[in-house]
Amino acid sequence: MKKFILALAAFAMTAGLMSAQDLATATETYNNGAEQFQNGDKVAALDLFKKALTMGEALGDEGAEIVANCKNTIPALTLSIGKDLVKDKEYDAAIEKIAEAEKIAKEYENDEVIADAAELLPQVYTAAGTAAYTAKEMDKAVSFFEKSLALTPENGATALRLGQAFNALGKVEEAKAAFKTAMANGQEENAKKQLGNIVIKEAQAAQKAGKNADVVSIIAQADEEGLITNAAAYQLAASASQKLNKISDAIKYFEKFIEADPDNKNVGAIAYTIGALYQGQKNNAKALEFYKKAVSAGYADAQKMVDALSK
Repeated sequence: MKKFILALAAFAMTAGLMSAQDLATATETYNNGAEQFQNGDKVAALDLFKKALTMGEALGDEGAEIVANCKNTIPALTLSIGKDLVKDKEYDAAIEKIAEAEKIAKEYENDEVIADAAELLPQVYTAAGTAAYTAKEMDKAVSFFEKSLALTPENGATALRLGQAFNALGKVEEAKAAFKTAMANGQEENAKKQLGNIVIKEAQAAQKAGKNADVVSIIAQADEEGLITNAAAYQLAASASQKLNKISDAIKYFEKFIEADPDNKNVGAIAYTIGALYQGQKNNAKALEFYKKAVSAGYADAQKMVDALSK
């Protein structure tokens, strides 16, 4: 019995010695990680902190302090490595590392890192999308911009870039949707310009195909939505309306052209055309009004009509 008790005591002493040695090793590993961090090697430091964490967890209560320090350090350090990758424009690796940091932070209940990662990730997606767009890799650009918007749907600037990438791919309807999102989120002027350009291209394509009714329909819908940013759109609609023999519509769109761009070099000729259209409708008062506008705009031929209608 005495021998058995002595054996137990020896075992307890040995276990205590092993525990102390393990704690010393875990502490040394943690300190080596801190030293590597001070030397600027964050990757090596992170690896050592992870090893120290595993050691600390194996020690139970004795390793609790090391575990707590590691769980506080690892998420922040992982995120810091991700930020360094962003600076180096290694976006794919940065996205992976930031997502890893956020995952670890949630596991360790590190609210500060969770918030930082959540704020940073959509910014990195947008930066990656911009880089892909510049490199004319439009499919990649779309993918990155969409991921960014999924996280921050109110980001008008990213929505604008997404619309541009879709437009470059010829995905017009998707581009329109993205531009409208941009309009609703602080990018109204820029997005309207992009949408206005799309409207012009669609109307020109319809005109080239001889689809005058489509030309008018495209411009009319865009005008109703407030998307006309170029007076040329109204001129297209007016010309198409003339070909459809819808004179009142032609007059309306020609007048909108002058209203939208009163300093345009073609205002004199267009005012003369409006005058002629009104005269054809036997509305000489309005005809005279626009012939006079044509004269004022330097369209000399209109003077004869002014003289004729003024008698």
